[in-house]
Amino acid sequence: MKTRIEKIDRTAIDRTVIEEAGKILKEGGLVAFPTETVYGLGANALDEEAAKKTYAAKGRPSDNPLIVHIAEKEALYDIIEEIPEDTAKIADRFWPGPLTMIFRKSEKVPYGTTGGLDTVAVRMPDDEIARELIRAGGGYVSAPSANTSGRPSPTMAQHVAEDLDGKIDMILDGGSVNIGVESTILDMTSVPPVILRPGAVTKEMLEEVVGEVDIDKTILSDDSTQIPKAPGMKYRHYAPKAQMVLIEGDPFDAVRAIKQLTYDKVKFGKKENGEPYRIGIIATAETMKDYTYGIVKSIGSRENRKTITKNLYGVLREFDEENVDIIYSEAFSGEEIDAAIMNRLAKAAGHKIIPASEIVKLQPYRRIIFVSKDDNCRGPMAERILQTEVLFQEYDIESRGIAVLFPEPLNPAAEETMRRHGVNTENHEALAFDETAISPETLILTMEKAQKWKIVNEYGFDSNIYALNEYINMPDEVESMYGKSLEEYETAYNNLEQYMKILADKLNREAREIWAEYM
Repeated sequence: MKTRIEKIDRTAIDRTVIEEAGKILKEGGLVAFPTETVYGLGANALDEEAAKKTYAAKGRPSDNPLIVHIAEKEALYDIIEEIPEDTAKIADRFWPGPLTMIFRKSEKVPYGTTGGLDTVAVRMPDDEIARELIRAGGGYVSAPSANTSGRPSPTMAQHVAEDLDGKIDMILDGGSVNIGVESTILDMTSVPPVILRPGAVTKEMLEEVVGEVDIDKTILSDDSTQIPKAPGMKYRHYAPKAQMVLIEGDPFDAVRAIKQLTYDKVKFGKKENGEPYRIGIIATAETMKDYTYGIVKSIGSRENRKTITKNLYGVLREFDEENVDIIYSEAFSGEEIDAAIMNRLAKAAGHKIIPASEIVKLQPYRRIIFVSKDDNCRGPMAERILQTEVLFQEYDIESRGIAVLFPEPLNPAAEETMRRHGVNTENHEALAFDETAISPETLILTMEKAQKWKIVNEYGFDSNIYALNEYINMPDEVESMYGKSLEEYETAYNNLEQYMKILADKLNREAREIWAEYM
């Protein structure tokens, strides 16, 4: 079968294309089309053979019910057996829109469409292309997401073509969708109504209209023998090709946890064939800059959750193109729409969820700061040398000075010595030590004991602060090199390099002891 792709403009809908697409539906064919949520795979909802074609094209289990799409509210009454009390109020408020309601079906709807259930899921999409196609196709169009079953849902026609080209008759290309996650599903056969799948219409929005609304607490496993009452309840959905893990908890902790998990895989992990892992990270616009390793993609901004729902499936598909092996994703909580976001992410991850706190508690230190007087020689040397060491845990490593008046570059002799050893000297500017450098998760190592006591006395802080030599149990402090010859700089560098190896061994030993208890 050759799949025909037709571009279509919402502001000037081509009636000829719509009529041709409607004819395909009436004759039992399949047409993918845009809605405000995701692209749907349309078929004649009242034709059992068309339903079979839908399941076959998607590779979808036949007990996973299809949603019937209508273009007029009045069309609802011909396909349901009874009208629950609050139906009109909900429809008046949320139709057309991203809300699906479940009712007792009439005999007009075949069991092939409902997955063998006596109930039918119905929605009226808020997309003019979709509604015009539904009218042209006979008024009742079943339309699951237009993707291979289990894969991330399509938010562009290109995604549909990637999965279904050659399997369906036509794709109507209306550009990118507006919302990006599937509709909310509300079971109207229960009292009070029950949300079976969260979406852009939230529990809070529904309760403003009808009062109490419940949320289904049951999560059906992949091997459940129970028939799912709504799409997406039973089978793994929205999944990228890579293994995915969701890191749940405080956003700051989630970033730290993902950094450590990624660092561990990149530095020490090998696949069975001996190749290194390719790691993907789902970050936000606010956190992208915080990651050091992995292929990092922004899913959107925490300040605007609409960007997250719109980009979610596209980002998952982008990682497929990157051929990553593992994806770590930040989690979301606090906003009403986050229930829908987390539902999709958890499904995509196969419910592999790790609390960020479980990883963070294994990191006694997250940050290491070397402190010298001017931050233009000893401290930067220690910082850059330690960054070249293989560390069991990822640290933010930096240097500061206790007498820095302006952002000074590296001492030329120090820069030349480091260059000789192949150590990166770019982008260093001296930073002054201040109270922002102090935290329980920061290890502060001074070049001399006098600098340690100056910090203790000035800031009243004596936890996690040591002279470098005492922390690694070495006799000599790291003295200033100011005014010395290049040969003396070389000797001092070699001594500092030895200190950094001892420090790395100590950090790794302590980290492994903590992680061993967790593993």
